This record gives sequence, structure tokens and C-alpha cells, in this order.
Amino acid sequence: MRKTPHLDAAYALSSPDDNRTLYADWAQSYDETFTEATGYAVPHHIAHEAAARGGLGPVLDVGAGTGAVASEIAARIEPIDALDLSPEMLEVARSKGLYRDLITADLTQTLEITDETYDTIVSAGTFTHGHVGPDALDELIRVARRGALFVLSVNAEHFGARGFTAKFASLADRITDDQILSRPIYGGAAPKGHADDTTNIVVFRKA
Repeated sequence: MRKTPHLDAAYALSSPDDNRTLYADWAQSYDETFTEATGYAVPHHIAHEAAARGGLGPVLDVGAGTGAVASEIAARIEPIDALDLSPEMLEVARSKGLYRDLITADLTQTLEITDETYDTIVSAGTFTHGHVGPDALDELIRVARRGALFVLSVNAEHFGARGFTAKFASLADRITDDQILSRPIYGGAAPKGHADDTTNIVVFRKA
């Protein structure tokens, strides 16, 4: 079956080009072979925390993919803009009618987004891939309004090893109300070898 090789490849991504190649191939079947087949739960966790903590629009969905987070949150918070490196994934998202705008961009580069644009920033799964490290947080903070709510998932395996602990410590004067919640990545149909995978849901506000 294709889904396990694709999942292993996703965890092993090391560059933006790797990302583009993988998701160009996977986009059309992603919802069926990954989100639905594995009971991928991270979008639900992100949407729940954003709504429960009073998230407001406009929302930036970072690493939006095919729109899994927006599918969970659109009825509660809007408008939502999607940002993703893969135009093929965004085309699938477009067909769902969930987003105000779709932005193809590399999160490791400067974003063509005006300062202080968004009141809520959410992300499920983006800070899993090896090429998206903690320094990308600086751009997200830049495009957020003062007091904006952030709800971001960071793969627990990468959190310390990739420097997220140190990065959040360095942001102490730029963020407030920060909290880390541990949540399972998959439901009952987790791929073989990944049943115990967890993500850290990082919640904070821009100071």
C-alpha cells in the first residue's frame, strides 16, 4: 500500500524541493490515503484549541495542505487563508471552498505578507518535516497582529532535537500565555510503527 511509504517519506523530508516532489505526487490521493486512512487527529486538536481559546479571523493556516484544519474550523472562525509550499495540495484545498486566499510560499523564506495581518495562526504537521525548523516562527510572529493566537503542532520527536525548546525560550519577550499540550497524532488506524507518535500542540499569543 502506498500510504506507509509516503508517510515515511514525509517524516524524512530534508529540503523544500523534497517537499514539492512528494506532495505533487501525493496531492490527489492525500485525503483518502493519509488523512482518512490513518485517523489523522492533529487538525482536530488544532481546531479545537483555536476555537476554545477564542481565536478570531482572519486566520492563516500554515502548511494548509488539502485543507484538513480548515475543514474542522471554518464553521467557527473565518476568513481563513491557506499557505503551503505545494501548489498541487492547494489546488485540492481550493476545490473545497474553505479559504479566502491561497498562498504558495516557502516558510523558510520571507513571506510576501504584510506585517500584522492575522489574528490567529494555526498549523498542523508543518513543523514535522526536517526542513522547517524553529526559525520559521519569526516570520509567523511578524505577520501576526498584537495579541494574535497561535496554535501550532510540532512533532514531539523533533521538538528538542531541532531546537524548538531553545527557540521558544528566546521568544520570551515576544510571546505570552505559552503552553505545550501533548496529543496523539493518529486515531485507531495509525500506520504500522506510528501508533504511539505524539505531537506537541504549542499555544501562545503574540505579546
